[in-house]
Amino acid sequence: MQVPLYQAKAEFFRMLGHPVRIRVLELLQNGPVPVRDLLAAIDVEASNLSQQLAVLRRSGIVISIRDGATVSYALAGGDVAELLRAARRILTELLAGQTELLAELRQVDPQREGAGRGTGG
Repeated sequence: MQVPLYQAKAEFFRMLGHPVRIRVLELLQNGPVPVRDLLAAIDVEASNLSQQLAVLRRSGIVISIRDGATVSYALAGGDVAELLRAARRILTELLAGQTELLAELRQVDPQREGAGRGTGG
């Protein structure tokens, strides 16, 4: 039985749903990065990074490249980098909207401004 497209998309986004995986993908946007450099840039244990890289590799989003004793990782295609850029744009728009709402909420409500004052003379 074939998996419906919406379910495949949900599984794809679930696979992306880990901060370390997202950080790895961000670091790989500019080209292959050796594992030692990924470890230096991401504050996690080597075993945790290895586990997250394995998830990304199994999903086909990243590939590993061996050069002698050095193992590097790279994005399998440019679409992942575009997805990360799209996520940045979406988050920017969402946060801009929240900032506008916050500014509105911080404005003084004219009806409540005088509510705490007494009428004594």
